[in-house]
Amino acid sequence: MKMHVAGKWIETDKVIEVSNPYTREPVDTVPSAGPSEVEAALASAERGAKVMADLPAHRRAEILKATAGLIRERSEELARLLTQEVGKTIRESRAEVQRAATVMDLSAEESGRLYSETIPLDAAVGGEDKFGFTLRVPCGVVAAIVPFNFPLNLLTHKVGPALAGGNAVIAKPASDTPLTALKLTELLLAGGLPPEAIQTITGPGSSVGEQIVADSRVRKVSFTGSRAVAEGLTRRAGLKKLSLELGSNSPVAILADADLDLAARVLTTTGYANAGQVCISTQRVLVEKPVYEEFLERFRPSVEALVTGDPMEEATQVGPLIREKEAKRVEDWIRDAVDHGADLIVGGTRWAGIVSPAILGSVNPSLKISCDELFGPAVAVTPVEDLNEAIALANQTRYGLSAGVFTRDLDQAKQFMREVKSGNIHINWGTQWRVDMMPYGGLKDSGIGKEGPRYAVEEMTELKMVVVH
Repeated sequence: MKMHVAGKWIETDKVIEVSNPYTREPVDTVPSAGPSEVEAALASAERGAKVMADLPAHRRAEILKATAGLIRERSEELARLLTQEVGKTIRESRAEVQRAATVMDLSAEESGRLYSETIPLDAAVGGEDKFGFTLRVPCGVVAAIVPFNFPLNLLTHKVGPALAGGNAVIAKPASDTPLTALKLTELLLAGGLPPEAIQTITGPGSSVGEQIVADSRVRKVSFTGSRAVAEGLTRRAGLKKLSLELGSNSPVAILADADLDLAARVLTTTGYANAGQVCISTQRVLVEKPVYEEFLERFRPSVEALVTGDPMEEATQVGPLIREKEAKRVEDWIRDAVDHGADLIVGGTRWAGIVSPAILGSVNPSLKISCDELFGPAVAVTPVEDLNEAIALANQTRYGLSAGVFTRDLDQAKQFMREVKSGNIHINWGTQWRVDMMPYGGLKDSGIGKEGPRYAVEEMTELKMVVVH
């Protein structure tokens, strides 16, 4: 596939091969951009930003709604492409495509909600006979940098609100999974988007991404990815608006009064969907000691029943990790936990890029598999004395993206909700749950800012204060 720069689909001498994580066979190639292509994209985006700023809100909404319709029309094609480049199951890919269309619809609605307000300046001495009001205006050029795990839906969460707010966008997909981003660009253009309003540029993040982020013509950067990359990005970005949606090692507490069948069933989904490659995957489970063994008795058969294999098969529930080296890393983390006293209750074997869904019991909370972000299909279970210890361990991390608790006691649920330092809290559910209109983002090292079209549009616009004297 070609990349879209300066209103044209272009190639370069160097290419990046995109491989199927399951078969390891080539799917396609994309250009590997260099400094000149990035400069062309930046210059074009600056021109596109002026076009978008002049585009009325109803027209921006029409473009986004048309794109949503085209996503739905081509949903099966997009889902199959997602599975080919990401390795997620075809059922998960179909769900991602439908969510992407929803995000575009929600963004279209926000085009007409860029409200202003009047300010009662006469409330201040000297403000008599003054009239004040605010204006919300586009940032200009928005850089949208997305990871491999949800390359379509996460891109719509950036592109949709940016265009709704009247901006131009430079999209930088992950090198492992650029194909659906390029397809989305095709659909946006088919939906009527001005050609210079979207640049989708492919190439190494270490060069392409850094050049985009550091450029002064980019006013807003929206990044989803790892904490380590985000730290470097913020240093290079300088005085820009930033939204950072980063990683986590999301905890779930299971209290003695919990519905254990519900917990086992839910965590089988929230711990292993997309082979655990979700920033809000349930990674740590903190179980009160009186029900620890009983919970494992229910959790184990549920996880054992998960079907692994070819993600294109309808029955498959867990496919490969994005690269074999990531599967080897997950395998190493599991072995490290066992070497340091954890019990391997089920799974943890690897063949090629697939790791069988694993449960580790009696996990010391100081172990790597509990402290760092695993991004793989394994859940670490730790017994705790009570809710207070569960909350303390939930907070014993640099992260704070999503957390959950299972309990029938409203007071305990309220204590967990108040005291756990996390951007998303789930009562009687796992951590991996999101609908696209909700405010979504983390605390601490899990990020800055909120996604969800209503909230993202505010992040992707500027507020002016006007005083009429």
